[in-house]
Amino acid sequence: QVQLVESGGGLVQAGGSLRLSCAASGSLFRINAMGWHRQAPGKQRELVARITRGGSTNYADSVKGRFTISRDNAKNTVYLQMGGLKPEDTAVYYCNAEGPRWTPEFWGQGTQVTVSS
Repeated sequence: QVQLVESGGGLVQAGGSLRLSCAASGSLFRINAMGWHRQAPGKQRELVARITRGGSTNYADSVKGRFTISRDNAKNTVYLQMGGLKPEDTAVYYCNAEGPRWTPEFWGQGTQVTVSS
């Protein structure tokens, strides 16, 4: 099993920045990639960004150029640096880890990000 603990959400004004952190523990050898999804009220959960064990990254088109995902292997932590925040970025952000099947298998509890206009 893998445990994921997120931190760093909060309330910010439009145009501001936040950094989310996700610390992983447990059977880390099972993890091929980690990432962030988000879910806004009344909407489906969507991928925001992911980073593989080798460092390759993917981003949703809506956040390209504004968000950056990174990892600190020594701390088993993944970060999501969010800049140029918009009200439409308001959502609960979930950290996830992809297992051997390269699909999200483990999830954190979620952290709320609210962007005011």
